[in-house]
Amino acid sequence: MVFKRRDPLTWPQAIWEFLYPRGGWTRAFHYVKHRIRRLPDTPERISRGIWAGVFTTFTPFYGLHFLIAFLIARLMRGNILAALMATFFGNPLTYVPIGVAALKTGHFLLGTHFDEVAHRSFAGKFVDAGADLKNNLLALVMDREADWNGLLRFYHEVFFPYLIGGLIPGVICATIAYYLSVSVIRAYQNRRRKRIKAKFRAIKKKAASQADALRDAK
Repeated sequence: MVFKRRDPLTWPQAIWEFLYPRGGWTRAFHYVKHRIRRLPDTPERISRGIWAGVFTTFTPFYGLHFLIAFLIARLMRGNILAALMATFFGNPLTYVPIGVAALKTGHFLLGTHFDEVAHRSFAGKFVDAGADLKNNLLALVMDREADWNGLLRFYHEVFFPYLIGGLIPGVICATIAYYLSVSVIRAYQNRRRKRIKAKFRAIKKKAASQADALRDAK
Protein backbone atom coordinates (compact mmCIF):
# COMPACT_ATOMS: atom_id res chain seq x y z
CA MET A 1 0.00 0.00 0.00
CA VAL A 2 1.17 3.53 -0.81
CA PHE A 3 0.55 5.05 2.63
CA LYS A 4 1.68 2.09 4.68
CA ARG A 5 4.68 2.71 6.94
CA ARG A 6 7.86 0.90 5.94
CA ASP A 7 8.57 0.17 9.61
CA PRO A 8 5.27 -0.37 11.48
CA LEU A 9 5.07 1.25 14.91
CA THR A 10 4.86 -0.90 18.00
CA TRP A 11 2.02 -0.20 20.44
CA PRO A 12 4.29 1.77 22.84
CA GLN A 13 5.62 3.83 19.91
CA ALA A 14 2.10 4.50 18.60
CA ILE A 15 0.94 5.65 22.04
CA TRP A 16 4.00 7.86 22.43
CA GLU A 17 3.49 9.49 19.01
CA PHE A 18 -0.14 10.18 19.92
CA LEU A 19 0.92 11.86 23.17
CA TYR A 20 3.88 13.65 21.60
CA PRO A 21 4.03 13.71 17.78
CA ARG A 22 7.35 13.56 15.99
CA GLY A 23 8.57 17.14 15.74
CA GLY A 24 6.44 18.28 18.68
CA TRP A 25 2.92 19.64 19.01
CA THR A 26 3.94 23.04 17.60
CA ARG A 27 5.01 21.49 14.31
CA ALA A 28 1.88 19.33 14.23
CA PHE A 29 -0.31 22.39 14.83
CA HIS A 30 1.34 24.34 12.00
CA TYR A 31 0.96 21.35 9.68
CA VAL A 32 -2.79 21.11 10.38
CA LYS A 33 -3.17 24.89 10.01
CA HIS A 34 -1.36 24.80 6.66
CA ARG A 35 -3.48 21.94 5.34
CA ILE A 36 -6.75 23.58 6.41
CA ARG A 37 -5.86 26.89 4.73
CA ARG A 38 -5.15 25.12 1.43
CA LEU A 39 -8.43 23.18 1.30
CA PRO A 40 -10.22 23.78 -2.05
CA ASP A 41 -13.45 25.24 -0.67
CA THR A 42 -14.98 28.57 0.33
CA PRO A 43 -13.80 30.20 3.58
CA GLU A 44 -17.31 29.92 5.02
CA ARG A 45 -17.63 26.19 4.39
CA ILE A 46 -14.13 25.48 5.71
CA SER A 47 -14.82 27.57 8.83
CA ARG A 48 -18.13 25.81 9.43
CA GLY A 49 -16.18 22.56 9.34
CA ILE A 50 -13.70 24.00 11.85
CA TRP A 51 -16.64 25.00 14.07
CA ALA A 52 -17.89 21.41 14.00
CA GLY A 53 -14.48 19.95 14.81
CA VAL A 54 -13.68 22.32 17.67
CA PHE A 55 -17.15 21.94 19.21
CA THR A 56 -16.85 18.14 19.06
CA THR A 57 -13.74 18.18 21.26
CA PHE A 58 -15.90 19.50 24.13
CA THR A 59 -18.12 16.40 24.07
CA PRO A 60 -17.40 13.34 26.23
CA PHE A 61 -17.68 10.90 23.33
CA TYR A 62 -14.01 9.94 23.24
CA GLY A 63 -13.22 7.64 20.34
CA LEU A 64 -16.18 8.97 18.35
CA HIS A 65 -15.03 12.56 17.77
CA PHE A 66 -14.34 11.95 14.06
CA LEU A 67 -17.84 10.54 13.55
CA ILE A 68 -19.55 13.34 15.50
CA ALA A 69 -17.54 16.05 13.74
CA PHE A 70 -18.46 14.44 10.40
CA LEU A 71 -22.19 14.44 11.25
CA ILE A 72 -22.21 18.03 12.55
CA ALA A 73 -20.29 19.24 9.49
CA ARG A 74 -22.81 17.51 7.22
CA LEU A 75 -25.70 19.16 9.05
CA MET A 76 -24.02 22.57 8.85
CA ARG A 77 -22.94 22.04 5.22
CA GLY A 78 -19.37 22.58 6.30
CA ASN A 79 -16.16 21.14 4.89
CA ILE A 80 -15.89 17.62 6.30
CA LEU A 81 -12.12 17.34 5.98
CA ALA A 82 -11.74 20.64 7.88
CA ALA A 83 -14.03 19.26 10.59
CA LEU A 84 -11.95 16.11 10.97
CA MET A 85 -8.69 18.05 11.08
CA ALA A 86 -10.12 20.57 13.57
CA THR A 87 -10.68 17.80 16.10
CA PHE A 88 -6.91 18.20 16.58
CA PHE A 89 -7.98 21.03 18.94
CA GLY A 90 -8.61 18.21 21.38
CA ASN A 91 -5.31 16.53 22.21
CA PRO A 92 -3.47 15.26 25.30
CA LEU A 93 -2.40 18.85 26.07
CA THR A 94 -5.95 20.26 26.04
CA TYR A 95 -8.22 17.39 27.09
CA VAL A 96 -7.62 17.93 30.81
CA PRO A 97 -8.48 21.67 30.88
CA ILE A 98 -11.40 21.04 28.49
CA GLY A 99 -12.71 18.24 30.69
CA VAL A 100 -12.34 20.15 33.95
CA ALA A 101 -14.03 23.23 32.45
CA ALA A 102 -16.89 21.12 31.09
CA LEU A 103 -17.34 19.26 34.38
CA LYS A 104 -17.33 22.44 36.46
CA THR A 105 -19.81 24.12 34.13
CA GLY A 106 -22.02 21.03 34.02
CA HIS A 107 -22.16 20.57 37.79
CA PHE A 108 -22.87 24.29 38.19
CA LEU A 109 -25.76 24.16 35.72
CA LEU A 110 -27.14 20.98 37.29
CA GLY A 111 -26.75 22.31 40.82
CA THR A 112 -24.50 19.46 41.88
CA HIS A 113 -21.05 19.40 43.47
CA PHE A 114 -17.79 19.13 41.56
CA ASP A 115 -14.99 17.47 43.54
CA GLU A 116 -11.59 18.67 42.28
CA VAL A 117 -9.73 15.70 43.78
CA ALA A 118 -12.18 13.07 42.59
CA HIS A 119 -12.13 14.32 39.00
CA ARG A 120 -8.49 15.28 38.68
CA SER A 121 -7.82 12.04 36.77
CA PHE A 122 -11.18 12.06 34.99
CA ALA A 123 -9.63 10.49 31.87
CA GLY A 124 -9.00 7.39 33.95
CA LYS A 125 -12.68 7.31 34.83
CA PHE A 126 -13.53 7.01 31.13
CA VAL A 127 -11.12 4.08 30.86
CA ASP A 128 -12.62 2.43 33.95
CA ALA A 129 -16.14 2.96 32.63
CA GLY A 130 -15.16 1.33 29.33
CA ALA A 131 -13.71 -1.64 31.20
CA ASP A 132 -16.89 -1.97 33.29
CA LEU A 133 -19.03 -1.81 30.16
CA LYS A 134 -16.96 -4.52 28.50
CA ASN A 135 -17.15 -6.78 31.56
CA ASN A 136 -20.90 -6.29 31.88
CA LEU A 137 -21.46 -7.08 28.21
CA LEU A 138 -19.38 -10.24 28.62
CA ALA A 139 -21.48 -11.11 31.67
CA LEU A 140 -24.53 -11.30 29.40
CA VAL A 141 -23.05 -14.30 27.57
CA MET A 142 -20.81 -15.73 30.29
CA ASP A 143 -21.40 -17.09 33.74
CA ARG A 144 -20.66 -13.94 35.72
CA GLU A 145 -22.68 -11.26 37.46
CA ALA A 146 -23.08 -7.83 35.84
CA ASP A 147 -22.69 -4.77 38.05
CA TRP A 148 -24.02 -1.51 36.55
CA ASN A 149 -23.63 0.60 39.69
CA GLY A 150 -20.20 1.87 38.67
CA LEU A 151 -21.40 2.91 35.23
CA LEU A 152 -24.47 4.63 36.69
CA ARG A 153 -22.25 6.52 39.09
CA PHE A 154 -19.93 7.45 36.24
CA TYR A 155 -22.89 8.66 34.16
CA HIS A 156 -24.28 10.90 36.91
CA GLU A 157 -20.95 12.19 38.25
CA VAL A 158 -18.91 12.56 35.06
CA PHE A 159 -20.55 11.82 31.72
CA PHE A 160 -23.83 13.74 31.98
CA PRO A 161 -22.31 16.84 33.67
CA TYR A 162 -19.52 16.75 31.07
CA LEU A 163 -22.08 16.51 28.24
CA ILE A 164 -24.17 19.43 29.55
CA GLY A 165 -21.23 21.55 30.66
CA GLY A 166 -19.35 21.14 27.40
CA LEU A 167 -22.09 22.85 25.40
CA ILE A 168 -21.41 26.43 26.53
CA PRO A 169 -17.56 26.47 26.33
CA GLY A 170 -17.79 24.34 23.19
CA VAL A 171 -20.06 26.82 21.41
CA ILE A 172 -17.96 29.78 22.59
CA CYS A 173 -14.61 28.31 21.48
CA ALA A 174 -16.04 26.95 18.21
CA THR A 175 -17.60 30.33 17.36
CA ILE A 176 -14.34 32.16 18.10
CA ALA A 177 -12.50 29.64 15.90
CA TYR A 178 -15.06 30.19 13.13
CA TYR A 179 -14.70 33.97 12.97
CA LEU A 180 -10.91 33.85 13.27
CA SER A 181 -10.53 31.16 10.62
CA VAL A 182 -12.97 32.65 8.10
CA SER A 183 -10.98 35.90 8.07
CA VAL A 184 -7.60 34.20 7.91
CA ILE A 185 -8.66 31.74 5.19
CA ARG A 186 -10.31 34.45 3.08
CA ALA A 187 -7.18 36.62 3.28
CA TYR A 188 -4.95 33.63 2.47
CA GLN A 189 -7.06 32.61 -0.52
CA ASN A 190 -7.12 36.18 -1.86
CA ARG A 191 -3.32 36.44 -1.60
CA ARG A 192 -2.89 33.04 -3.21
CA ARG A 193 -5.28 33.98 -6.01
CA LYS A 194 -3.34 37.19 -6.67
CA ARG A 195 -0.03 35.29 -6.74
CA ILE A 196 -1.44 32.79 -9.24
CA LYS A 197 -2.80 35.59 -11.45
CA ALA A 198 0.53 37.42 -11.28
CA LYS A 199 2.34 34.22 -12.22
CA PHE A 200 0.09 33.65 -15.23
CA ARG A 201 0.53 37.27 -16.33
CA ALA A 202 4.30 36.86 -16.12
CA ILE A 203 4.14 33.64 -18.15
CA LYS A 204 1.87 35.29 -20.72
CA LYS A 205 4.14 38.32 -20.94
CA LYS A 206 7.20 36.11 -21.39
CA ALA A 207 5.45 34.09 -24.09
CA ALA A 208 4.46 37.30 -25.91
CA SER A 209 8.04 38.59 -25.72
CA GLN A 210 9.36 35.32 -27.16
CA ALA A 211 6.78 35.47 -29.96
CA ASP A 212 7.80 39.05 -30.80
CA ALA A 213 11.45 38.01 -30.81
CA LEU A 214 10.69 35.19 -33.26
CA ARG A 215 8.79 37.56 -35.58
CA ASP A 216 11.66 40.06 -35.50
CA ALA A 217 14.12 37.28 -36.28
CA LYS A 218 12.15 36.40 -39.40
